[in-house]
Amino acid sequence: MTAFAWVSVAVFLAAYTLIATEKVHRVAAALGGAGIMLLIHATGAEAAFFSEHSGIDWNVIFLLLGMMVIVGVLKQTGVFEYLAIWAAKRAKGRPFRLMVLLVLITAGASALLDNVTTVLLIAPVTFLVCERLAVNPAPFLIAEAMASNIGGTATLVGDPPNIIIASRGGLSFNDFLIHMAPMVIVLMAVFVGLCWLMFGRGFRYDPERAEEIMALDEREAIADRRLLWQSLAVLTLVMAAFVLHPVLHYEPSVVALLGAGVLVAATKVTTEQAIAEVEWPTLVFFAGLFVLVGALVETGVIGALSKAAVAATAGQPELTTMGLLGVSAVLSAIVDNIPYVATMSPIVEQLVQANGGHQVLWWALAFGADLGGNATAVGAAANVVVLGIAARNGTPISFWQFTKYGLIVTTVTVVLVAPYLWLRYLM
Repeated sequence: MTAFAWVSVAVFLAAYTLIATEKVHRVAAALGGAGIMLLIHATGAEAAFFSEHSGIDWNVIFLLLGMMVIVGVLKQTGVFEYLAIWAAKRAKGRPFRLMVLLVLITAGASALLDNVTTVLLIAPVTFLVCERLAVNPAPFLIAEAMASNIGGTATLVGDPPNIIIASRGGLSFNDFLIHMAPMVIVLMAVFVGLCWLMFGRGFRYDPERAEEIMALDEREAIADRRLLWQSLAVLTLVMAAFVLHPVLHYEPSVVALLGAGVLVAATKVTTEQAIAEVEWPTLVFFAGLFVLVGALVETGVIGALSKAAVAATAGQPELTTMGLLGVSAVLSAIVDNIPYVATMSPIVEQLVQANGGHQVLWWALAFGADLGGNATAVGAAANVVVLGIAARNGTPISFWQFTKYGLIVTTVTVVLVAPYLWLRYLM
């Protein structure tokens, strides 16, 4: 590589280190790094903002924006509070049964929405229910964060890394359902068993508290029934359009934006209310990150890394797949899986071409990054969000309190995925 390429690598690593260590806000680190890349002409305005392969991926940005607006409207209906109270009553106030139901709800919602939004909505309600049952909410929050990461692995929109992978690899919503979802169902069944081993034996049932839960009326949580039905109708149409992409040929970003626009236009929710729920820092972070990675593409760094990876694996799909799965899990445990996947996706794109177009490499990257995010408190955005909510509610969860459970869950789930990939795609 040229000296100019090494300077680009230095800028990227500096920004990446700041993101990983949280010395400064990750948005500031990403934007600062992107600004320096533009300043030193590692990339230009055309490549950064308009290039199909190395600039900002607007499909990812607008897909997230559209889904955030839809979820913001749905949040106002009170449906998530309804589900939490419903789960507590169905569990008859028994803590582990409640954990299982909340975990399954979280995983299912994360597959349809995104995992960060899901934990933002589920976590506050978890505090309410746990307070009524007089149980420690920390195990519930940890389990919900991990369930959101596992459940989000199943679909294109469930976890931000999947959106990046789909955009770079030309993969559809149906591709993720067919190749990822079946194994995610197995992993969730295993995860419920792990929850019992890690948390279940420490719970205590309180009959009096259980009676108080049973007295709650979940229907009172619904604030606006008309808005609920309108939101669910639009969300159903959006999901149907995702599935019918091979027929309709509309990009997921277009579908999400259309759904958001229809929902805001057809309901009494104001534009200001809808936009207020958008996580603008997340979208800006993605934009800065794409510029950083795009600069590495422009200066030839990604190409050099791709050639090295191909040489190291000798073009063998089996070795490449298992190596990619393991490395992705380890690195996603150390740093947030979003910047990791944004960096790796152009490398994997070239590895796919070098290995005869084997799409299994995309699934290895997705499984490794998504499941590896469970290993530590900083491995996935959902984990960071949950720890922040816990701290604000007076129940702080330390880095190691989360990580000691996360390492177990990640190890077990990644080990189970390896034979799945091998037997389904490499035999």
